[in-house]
Amino acid sequence: MQLPTHDDVAAAAQRIAGRIVRTPMLRNALLDQLTGGTVLLKAEVLQRTGSFKLRGATNAALQLSAAERQAGVVTHSSGNHGQALACAAQSIDVKATIFMPRDAPGVKIDSTRRWGAEIVHYDRLTDDREALTREYADRTGASLIPPFDHPHVIAGQGTLALELFKDTAELPIDALLVCTGGGGLIAGCALAAEGVRPGAEIIAVEPEGSDDTLRSLRSGRREDNPPGGSQLCDALLAKMPGELTFAINRTRLAGAVAVTDAEVLAAMAFAFTHLKLVVEPGGAVCLAALLSGRFDARGRVVGAVLSGGNVDPAVFARALAG
Repeated sequence: MQLPTHDDVAAAAQRIAGRIVRTPMLRNALLDQLTGGTVLLKAEVLQRTGSFKLRGATNAALQLSAAERQAGVVTHSSGNHGQALACAAQSIDVKATIFMPRDAPGVKIDSTRRWGAEIVHYDRLTDDREALTREYADRTGASLIPPFDHPHVIAGQGTLALELFKDTAELPIDALLVCTGGGGLIAGCALAAEGVRPGAEIIAVEPEGSDDTLRSLRSGRREDNPPGGSQLCDALLAKMPGELTFAINRTRLAGAVAVTDAEVLAAMAFAFTHLKLVVEPGGAVCLAALLSGRFDARGRVVGAVLSGGNVDPAVFARALAG
């Protein structure tokens, strides 16, 4: 597949306008005080389906041909992309089949099902989700729209950054922190920055133990994540960076940082207490990097993505309990 460009991100923004929420940019005085910087938050927790994933899924679904729409779509997802594709498919009257791990948060499974998708469960540790979805696509003719490694998905995710850069035009962002799993969101954001804010540093933020992008940037090749790590940040547990996403990110990212589970839980509690937002673990890693000091924001204008809010109630209670 051909790599997307900044122009593809701009075209995606026009294509999906009116089908997604233009989420707000937020600022908090206490957060600025604690970090020593000017922090500008992109609140994708307020997006339809509760995460940024609706952007890429919608952009991809709208470009299906008539024949492809008749055959339906399929993907694999721990929840956020599954919900998003189910929602996007329903909006254009297309059947969606979502392969989801059995241990996906119940809130994400229930939401995906409410959008009318058919759910097929698999074992996250023993099954090859890519092989399962490819076999289904080959057998049924459904279009495979993966969570991150697809040019239309990458371009759609980048619309988030276009909005944030526009909202902060009078206070230009020096660095943008992006929650990173397979790399689709940050790849789209990096492409968006090329056209409107080329001087901004784009920084990947990952959970410790699933820091494949950090290690891949260091080695110059795609590194995988070892099995058996923490499952807290379920939205960011890709096995390794995507082929397309890493081809974009390896030359465009300024760096990456990793945060601990404890730092993520503390960030979730901060978001609830001080921002009045419910943020899932994977969506809180950028805030965790700022509050923990793993990214030094002192004297800088820093954008940070709160990428999703679909959190299991028990996990959220754990965060609030401290």
